[in-house]
Amino acid sequence: MNSEELARYIEETDRISQPWLLIQLRLKKLQENRQNLSSNEYIAQMTELHQELMKLGEWWVGIEDDVFNP
Repeated sequence: MNSEELARYIEETDRISQPWLLIQLRLKKLQENRQNLSSNEYIAQMTELHQELMKLGEWWVGIEDDVFNP
């Protein structure tokens, strides 16, 4: 799945409020743009994405069925 397909999925399933999907979209876009970035730029952006992901914490604990099952 490329970033356009993932974005379409997020829109069509009304999952724009699910932050982990937005991080996945940013990661996919970063992967697709890798060839246009220096190693330092790529690492900096990957680090930023990792920090954003870690900020989410374990917010899903106890509501896994509601959150992860469409």
